[in-house]
Amino acid sequence: MERLRALTAAALLLVPLSLTACTSDSGTADAAAAATPPAATATNPVIVPGRPGEDASTLPADQVSPEPPRVTTADVEYIEMMIPHHEQALEMASLAADRTENADVTAMAERIIASQGPEVETMRAWLEQNAPAGDGHAHEDAGHEDAGHDSAPPHSGHADMPGMATPEQLARLADSTGEEFDALFVELMSTHHQGAVTMATDVLVRGAHFQVEEMAQEVIAIQSVEIDRMRDMVAR
Repeated sequence: MERLRALTAAALLLVPLSLTACTSDSGTADAAAAATPPAATATNPVIVPGRPGEDASTLPADQVSPEPPRVTTADVEYIEMMIPHHEQALEMASLAADRTENADVTAMAERIIASQGPEVETMRAWLEQNAPAGDGHAHEDAGHEDAGHDSAPPHSGHADMPGMATPEQLARLADSTGEEFDALFVELMSTHHQGAVTMATDVLVRGAHFQVEEMAQEVIAIQSVEIDRMRDMVAR
């Protein structure tokens, strides 16, 4: 009888200890769960930057494509054409330094060199990154002697591009000075700029790559302003 009482008392003493241990384990587990951040799921929203001039949008993660921006044939063709197109503008602008005394013409030529020179380098870098020559793109650049056409006039392979001056017009510009140069420079450069705006407007419709779109919008913005300034120069 005494042995039974002793066992019963010992059992009663163990019950609170067991309850305490269970409570402690449960509290630790709850604390750990609270400290662990919820796992990311495919339904978590993702902020997607908008295209130039557009606001950002929010999409479910499973609707966001991991693929890089699409490059179309129109994108590549635009850049391949705009490089020699810009180079001809730079060629004409470089003639002004020792052929005019008109401050407005000099300022316009310097502005063109300052803007289009860096744009050419940006376009070349884009072309190398997004359309390497090994992918079937020739990357023609008739303004360089290593293009394999040393005997051909510069840019002769791009005469059909909008606004391009003919070899005869370039020769006449190079041979002129003073007011004759000023008038011819404004005439040829205005036409040249209008051609660039036409090409840029076209790629905004046919192209797809956001960087090409940004470059085209910049061409339209800058050269439209320059066209207006050259018209003012003629009117004075």
